[in-house]
Amino acid sequence: MRQTKSFFVLAVVFLAIVFGQTRTNAAQTQQLQALTVASAVDRDISAVEKLIVELAEAMPEEKCNFSPENLNIPGSDYKGVRTFAQQVKHVAASNYAIWSGVTGDKFPKDYLGGNGPENIKSKADAIKFLKGSFALGHKAAATLTVENMLQNPGTSKSSRLRLAVFGVEHAFDHYGQMVEYVRMNGIVPPASRDKSN
Repeated sequence: MRQTKSFFVLAVVFLAIVFGQTRTNAAQTQQLQALTVASAVDRDISAVEKLIVELAEAMPEEKCNFSPENLNIPGSDYKGVRTFAQQVKHVAASNYAIWSGVTGDKFPKDYLGGNGPENIKSKADAIKFLKGSFALGHKAAATLTVENMLQNPGTSKSSRLRLAVFGVEHAFDHYGQMVEYVRMNGIVPPASRDKSN
């Protein structure tokens, strides 16, 4: 009798696991079917965009020309590093350079040189430039398919997928630098702030 009860309990547990696994697999399958190369890359672009735009908005206008060089730390080697505003413009100009290769959009000549157009002076204009560059990133991500993601666009030596992902990687690299800039100015980055307040 004990063996029958044990067998019955094991059978019920087994069926519960199998039934639960089947339901989980069905939900996972639906999620995976909705996930595409384009949506995965776009999600990453949205993540870094949110971080960088919020950080750029958090830096007061009067501190946008801050560079660690201004601190004159003995033994440091910050000579010639970009200001915070130049970091913002650099990310934007680089986004355009990288993602225009994926979309086929013409890359404006005044974006060359790594720091973006000289005529962008205000914080508002720099943020507008930054947001426009991420819009191009979303456009680039939307073009990615399983069929074309490994193709080299135009004269690039990199695949479309590599360019799209590199834009995200590059932006995250500069986000880390920009976080240090705001912290050196006594500002807590928005992503690090207590959300319970």
